[in-house]
Amino acid sequence: MTRPAPVETEQFARDGVVLLEGVFSDWIELLRSGVEANMRDPGPWGRDYLGDGEGGRFFGDYCNWQRIEPYRRFVFDSPAAEIAAALMASSSVRLFHEHVLVKEPGTDKITPWHHDQPYYCVDGRQVVSFWIPLDPVPRSTCPEFIAGSHNWGKWFLPRKFSGIDYDHSDPRLQTMPDIDADRDDYDIRSWSLQPGDAIAFHFMTVHGAPANLSAKHRRRGFALRLLGDDAVYAQRSGEVSPPFPGLEQRLQPGQPMIADEFPLLYPPAAQAASGDESPG
Repeated sequence: MTRPAPVETEQFARDGVVLLEGVFSDWIELLRSGVEANMRDPGPWGRDYLGDGEGGRFFGDYCNWQRIEPYRRFVFDSPAAEIAAALMASSSVRLFHEHVLVKEPGTDKITPWHHDQPYYCVDGRQVVSFWIPLDPVPRSTCPEFIAGSHNWGKWFLPRKFSGIDYDHSDPRLQTMPDIDADRDDYDIRSWSLQPGDAIAFHFMTVHGAPANLSAKHRRRGFALRLLGDDAVYAQRSGEVSPPFPGLEQRLQPGQPMIADEFPLLYPPAAQAASGDESPG
């Protein structure tokens, strides 16, 4: 299996984001087939993010790994969990969820600056997302990440991709600063990507994404969110995304994320020994 180099794990810890080149090259056709199946048959949380008068198509969906076989195969059979264990310095890895975001040609909607953990029912520092492009992505269309922002110690108010703030009463939550007005004040990272590359980033790393103004090139992204040793269930003051209905009746705040929705992926021997967490 592929493991990140020490310099990559150091960069992830320091910057909260690192580019891993070519680590999923053998999995791209499988993931493309899964995304196309997902777009033909969206799950209960699938939606298009465009408003009236906005061009193109911005499709998103998540939590479909149990019904879309290519996703299931990638989650359980790819090296993603082993790579995540090394990046997080974690002895175990659980699935949180997969997330598909597709900006078709001519999509003029940006993804607003945000970080993910305030959206989630998870607390902990050993957390990581992989954003995997399924098409060549020029730097002008690549998601952008602010290096070091995972260590700012700030929690920003979640905002829907439609531009509406979530209704939260948590006093920790601040309004996201106007990053685009002061871009030179931040260490913003983005890359030209090829299918099979992956951007690994911390749940607290601030990021956003440009529009896809290309006339012919798609921007299909498959994201995998993974949890390490210290991840525990958290109850937020308002809406969470994904919602995981009924989870609050099975987990108490501070408990490990042990539930059917979050199967153990690493180490493989532990996964195989846990009869209620197998991919079947």
